[in-house]
Amino acid sequence: MTTEVIPEEIPAQPRISDATLRDSAHMAGVEFGPKDAATIARLLVKTGIELVEVGMVSGPGSKDADLVLATHEAVGPERSMTLVVVRDRQQVAKALDEAERLGVRHIMYSIPTSEEHAKLKLGSSSPKFLQTLARSAITQAKERGFHVTFSGEDGARTPKERLVPYVAAGFEAGADRFRLAETVAYLSPWQMEKVIAGLTAIDGSEIEIHSHNMLGMAVANSLAAVRAGAQWISATVGGIGERGGNAPLAELLTSLRVIHGDTRFDLSHLTELSRVALKGAGLGEAFQSGPTTPHAFAYELPGQLNHPAAYETLPAELVGNARELRVRSRLTPALVKWALDGSGVFVDVEAFTPWLVGRQERADSPLLDRDAIRKAAIDFQAA
Repeated sequence: MTTEVIPEEIPAQPRISDATLRDSAHMAGVEFGPKDAATIARLLVKTGIELVEVGMVSGPGSKDADLVLATHEAVGPERSMTLVVVRDRQQVAKALDEAERLGVRHIMYSIPTSEEHAKLKLGSSSPKFLQTLARSAITQAKERGFHVTFSGEDGARTPKERLVPYVAAGFEAGADRFRLAETVAYLSPWQMEKVIAGLTAIDGSEIEIHSHNMLGMAVANSLAAVRAGAQWISATVGGIGERGGNAPLAELLTSLRVIHGDTRFDLSHLTELSRVALKGAGLGEAFQSGPTTPHAFAYELPGQLNHPAAYETLPAELVGNARELRVRSRLTPALVKWALDGSGVFVDVEAFTPWLVGRQERADSPLLDRDAIRKAAIDFQAA
């Protein structure tokens, strides 16, 4: 005898976007190729995912151009979205030029909203400055005909009195959707409901949740956001993503099926999708979330290595883990300088970095840590 489960009602069935092909770009040492991107995108659309987020653009010559074009070829630009970095008006104009060149139709602006992240990335934590920057960027994009989602990076840790006026300003400027990014896992589901309720109360708002999984609550927080009126959930295949990962797509879709009776998605593709994505990411058979994994505190951006408290829910040492550098091809002079500091190895970083990039390309981009970069610097000295 089976017990009938009565689905729990929610305000509306959420629309799903998948950020595997974008959030992985921020994950240390993970780099998908165009072939993997096309396969993943096709399987996502077959599953019923509405929007495939792919790549990042900050200006001319985006390194993710091939990834974006492959995804467009596979599922069409209307089913794709690309992140556009926001720093100032001139930079945004150049980034939008690049997005247009690639045929992007739907962009997602990444703008830090917490005081800590705004000061680190924009040089100012002024709420007025953030609102002006968002209005300017959104207006530029809408004038060019883009569909615009704008985000609140580290939004979960941004106080309501700072976050709500920023979101309201974005919608007043013509934005189509706002994404709350729980960049640093921080909220319980009950807290998430309160935060989202404050955003859905804004006139004309369309809200998406993008939750990270360091504390293992990304799916729960995503469902809580929907209970509070969020219309979109952002997830990733297998939970792949920087630090503790993101809301895992399979767990999210099966939770929607079991708890809410949502039968819109074809779940039969999920196992193949997970295997393709995990293999392409070089993560083996499974991606493990949480603070004890090798990738939880692995970084490839100097800003994260120099300011870890801005990106970490808790320090690595608290759980017996360690902070480390992991990188393949995304090498920069600043990153190399960080790796060499304190090593006693002295090289011309501006000359050494392109030399190391070339060596990585010839060797099919093996994973590098700090020790490997230091050893390579010694090889460079002897060359």
